[in-house]
Amino acid sequence: MVFVGYGGLLELEALQKVLMEGTGSASSPTDFIKSSCKATRYPDLCVQCLSVYARAIQKNEHHLALSALSVSLSRARSAAAFVTKLTKVRGIKPREYQAVKDCIENMGDSVDRLSQSIRELGHMGRAVGQDFVWHMSNVQTWVSAALTDESTCLDGFAGRPMDGNVKVAIKRRVTNVAEVTSNALALVNHFGSRHLTSASGEKP
Repeated sequence: MVFVGYGGLLELEALQKVLMEGTGSASSPTDFIKSSCKATRYPDLCVQCLSVYARAIQKNEHHLALSALSVSLSRARSAAAFVTKLTKVRGIKPREYQAVKDCIENMGDSVDRLSQSIRELGHMGRAVGQDFVWHMSNVQTWVSAALTDESTCLDGFAGRPMDGNVKVAIKRRVTNVAEVTSNALALVNHFGSRHLTSASGEKP
């Protein structure tokens, strides 16, 4: 049995209080991620993508949003590279070829906008007031535009004449990118609203 003096007891109580305040409603980084992902359209995919970054995210909404954007960027880059290879597929139809070329441009734009968003969000750690609002507006605009680019790529393969292996392959890849981008946008929006609410002194 270990005896703790009165002074030591006060220190333990203070430490426990700090730990409890840091924990909030989530008991671990993974729980925090699961709770946060409920605000997204694809919560299971959100948890699957972000749980591996739990140690880096901890229970920080800024880090959570950055990690979500990083996942989106990584998958957008992978999809863009995959789509580019499809232009060299044997037997590709002229209409498919043109849709693939357009999709390459769309995905390139998506990658650029997600990259901009990550840089902008990364600089927002100490931004306050109107400065925060301005940076957040930029991030939201660019992530929304990236999501539109991904949807535009898929629209190029709409209709039965476009049915085939090329359409199936692109739809599977780009739909996944669109879903993680949608989740990232939801977490960015959540971070922005929570930050502004906290700054105004209101209860989230």
